[in-house]
Amino acid sequence: MTPTTHFAINSIAIDAHSVRASLGNVEVLHDISVALPAGRWTSIVGPNGAGKSTLLKVLAGLLAHRGEVALLGQALTRMPGRTRAQRLSWLGQNEGSADDLTVYDVAMLGRLPHQPWLAPPSDEDCAAVERALRSTQAWDWRGRPLSQLSGGERQRVLLARALAVEAQVLLMDEPLANLDPPHQTDWLLMVRELVAAGKTVVSVLHEISLALQADEMVVMAQGRVLHHGNCSDAATHRALEQVFDHRIAVYSLAGQWLALPKI
Repeated sequence: MTPTTHFAINSIAIDAHSVRASLGNVEVLHDISVALPAGRWTSIVGPNGAGKSTLLKVLAGLLAHRGEVALLGQALTRMPGRTRAQRLSWLGQNEGSADDLTVYDVAMLGRLPHQPWLAPPSDEDCAAVERALRSTQAWDWRGRPLSQLSGGERQRVLLARALAVEAQVLLMDEPLANLDPPHQTDWLLMVRELVAAGKTVVSVLHEISLALQADEMVVMAQGRVLHHGNCSDAATHRALEQVFDHRIAVYSLAGQWLALPKI
């Protein structure tokens, strides 16, 4: 399948050109070029081993690679680390934090890029942390140590840490891990609020029906981008069905797109 793009891009949040990346001695990303629009939510999907998480790490500047990646018009390699940490927030898979830290302290870690060295949190930092914890419904646990939380509760705290950065761009790898359906819905609504406020969200998701609620979709397979287009486009649906060997089908129900197993 030839990579395709089916929307007009007015401004770009992340621009990658001819990106290649390896894990060990095995190349897992092969000459990827993709431009992710600003102020939109882009979901990255594909079968296991497609390279989705590896691509997200490259876009975040967390993995060595060949090729060029620009964040908000500036090359990542020429951007000071502190500046990148203020402009881009990251939530990875299976991320941990010291179990003896309180929920509040974990969320406050998201404010480190904004704080002078060894300075105490400012009023602005505290306000940002409270907003983040309330948005993930974790404020009531702020004094509890992380060790006392369930997997889903921990995930909401780590999400609050990412939100507390108040970055322009948020990259999230499997952010719905351990979340029950109501809190998955809360996450979806939160992302919509972020985008409405002008933020850019890029997420890797296994929940294809939820991924279809995004604005844009990147479909990957075998370390390559096969398609990039609007989630509402028929071409995107065809690419999605094809990459999963036509074992799923995309349907419209009550104004939303759903991906269901094809029996």
